[in-house]
Amino acid sequence: MYGFRIVDKLQKINEDIKPDQLKYHHKRVMVSKEFTFDSAHHLHCYEGKCKNLHGHTYKVIFGISGFVNDRGLMIDFGDIKEIWKKEIEIFLDHKYLNETLPPMNTTAENMVVWIYEKMAECLQDRKEQYVGARVEFVRLFETPTSYAEARREWMEVE
Repeated sequence: MYGFRIVDKLQKINEDIKPDQLKYHHKRVMVSKEFTFDSAHHLHCYEGKCKNLHGHTYKVIFGISGFVNDRGLMIDFGDIKEIWKKEIEIFLDHKYLNETLPPMNTTAENMVVWIYEKMAECLQDRKEQYVGARVEFVRLFETPTSYAEARREWMEVE
């Protein structure tokens, strides 16, 4: 009725596909992963509601590019999650950002650069593991309709 079927034969390595066939190409590719976190902050030298202590549910999206390894993977999504959890999120989730981030006004524009730098540093520390891996962009949503973005071409040139 729905066209569902179980495969006739599960593909097996070294029988149906050879290890040297796992890497299909030599092109740069980009993967993307997003996370959310909840934080409180307030802005300095700002006349408006955001000068008062308040919170957001932020969404951050990473675009990371590089070259695939012999298995056809550039970076495992689980590895991005591990970096996020252990190296970045610990400073952000359910924190008072004015206290946990370096001295800065905790605007989305400042925060997205800090997040970009942290991820770039983590990838650099693992450069033997991920071939040519680099952060292409980080997008930080402060609200569902408002975000700040840092892009590699801006970060490396300016």
